[in-house]
Amino acid sequence: MIRTLTSLLSFLFFGLVTHAQGNYVKEHYTKLDTTITMRDGVKLYTVIYLPKDVTQSYPILMERTPYSAGPYGDRYPQEIGPNTGLMKEQYIFVNQDVRGRFMSESVFLEVTPYISNKKSSKDVDESSDTYDTVDWLLKNIKNNNGRVGLYGISYPGFYATACLPGAHPAIRAVSPQAPVTDEFIGDDANHNGAFFLLDNFGFMNFFDMERKGPVKDYGKPVFQHNAKDAYAFFLKMGTISETNGPKYYNNKSVIWNEYLQHDTYDAYWRSRNIRQHLKNINIPTLVVGGWFDAEDLFGALQTYRAIETQSPNNQNRLVMGPWTHGAWGSNDWNKFATHEFGTNTSKYFQDSLETPFFNFYLKDKGYFNAAEATLFETGSNRWVNHAVWPPAASKPTEYYFGENNQLSLGRNTAKNSFSEYLSDPAKPVPYTNGTYARRNNEYMAEDQRFTSSRPDVLTFETEVLQEDLTLAGPISADLFVSMTGTDADFIVKLIDVLPDGEPNVKNAPRGFQMAGMQRLVRAEVMRGKFRNSFEKPEPFIPGKVAEVRFNLNDVSHVFKKGHRIMVQVQSSWFPLVDRNPQQFMRIPDAKATDFKKATIRLHHDATNAK
Repeated sequence: MIRTLTSLLSFLFFGLVTHAQGNYVKEHYTKLDTTITMRDGVKLYTVIYLPKDVTQSYPILMERTPYSAGPYGDRYPQEIGPNTGLMKEQYIFVNQDVRGRFMSESVFLEVTPYISNKKSSKDVDESSDTYDTVDWLLKNIKNNNGRVGLYGISYPGFYATACLPGAHPAIRAVSPQAPVTDEFIGDDANHNGAFFLLDNFGFMNFFDMERKGPVKDYGKPVFQHNAKDAYAFFLKMGTISETNGPKYYNNKSVIWNEYLQHDTYDAYWRSRNIRQHLKNINIPTLVVGGWFDAEDLFGALQTYRAIETQSPNNQNRLVMGPWTHGAWGSNDWNKFATHEFGTNTSKYFQDSLETPFFNFYLKDKGYFNAAEATLFETGSNRWVNHAVWPPAASKPTEYYFGENNQLSLGRNTAKNSFSEYLSDPAKPVPYTNGTYARRNNEYMAEDQRFTSSRPDVLTFETEVLQEDLTLAGPISADLFVSMTGTDADFIVKLIDVLPDGEPNVKNAPRGFQMAGMQRLVRAEVMRGKFRNSFEKPEPFIPGKVAEVRFNLNDVSHVFKKGHRIMVQVQSSWFPLVDRNPQQFMRIPDAKATDFKKATIRLHHDATNAK
């Protein structure tokens, strides 16, 4: 799901405008707008592009989307398909508005739950809608070769995943890319139960407008929002409940109301976890994600992992590159933030992985011998291949917090050792350095020096590394904490500290010094009350030590010789994540007076040395 207007525009730019080809689509394809009737009688608007050369048969390559299958009618886009290479390969391309969106009938459901035991034609979901669409296409579109592939980025990535359980036998290749996968645990809406306020507030304003029937254009957003400083705006707003005030959503967004209502991992969220249904999948899949994807990094990694663990005989492959959300669809991606990759990573993906994947499985053309996991390794700036992911040769390595801000391989033996900070909801730690109207898309690679000097951020650092250190796989944070309140968030950040002599790169901001830069590698938040169960939150007992353990998303990163490893711990990440009142309660119901300061201790003694 694309959670900010900026991201949405970027995605549409990648999909419709890049690689401008003049009238290539119109010259080589015939466009057909039609509706396809589902088993329950609902008609889904579908746009089909047929190769004008009718001397041969073609596979069908389809994207199902809530972001419009248009342009509608006589208009032609500049580009069709996942990339220009596949467009020129000649496929029957199909774009479809999912039910309840744009020109399709019925009512839209947020991440439609899968129905595993369908008892009648009224039991419909995205799998059945895909099945019915494929069945119609095979019977009604001439010159198809009987094979179908699906792809999609973000929300369309979810629809690609959703076709896998109960799939039509003609589906031979599927590529879920940055797919929405589990919105309470790690994608879009929440991370470990912590609500991602900034992205969702902006996204739903442009996504969940009222619709009384099929429309080509939704028109105006739910409300007008022109704040130039997101941090100041949300701090002044005060509480999540104010988002439903008369100036903003005012109960006009169904999905926003659902988000605020379902603040635990209840049946609403559990039913929308597609991972549990990815069993016995034997359709070749190419799961794609980006290390700098602020929306669905979790989705790519966990969709791959779910297929691997529940479908032992699969043909499942993972590609992770140095990309933001959907950036592998761009024309050129050789740098990001202060990273310079030395190669066009998006072109490599399109030419060497995505195009051969669909050509091989849908056309019997060429070969597809990609490794199980093809990953771009940050730090060393190179592509690496692995036979399994995480790599079989990797081994868990524990680093411990210690006195004097030390991070070391040795356990602290002191009997009473802790670090503490005062977490004040009135002065939350910003997620980024600077003033931004919307999310700073570079925050996942940002210099953290702006937080390391704050008294409400704990910083731990290793000695200078004497040799390169490679991290490959997931990261686990294991904290032993106590507090004066009854709830708190915990944000753990893994940071690569560059040496004092680090030279600047060409794309560094003017005046920025990379020497000593604390470059973010990975970060994640955990809402403390969910430390033992996402379904049944528990309060902390003031003054009592409690363990808070959670996973950060995977990395493939080399800490170079001469660098240092840093870990920061804090209890706010605003306004990326909504503020925790630091009292055990339903946060969507919190009032301004419910937000309290809390002293938080991170224990790292002989008993609690983590």
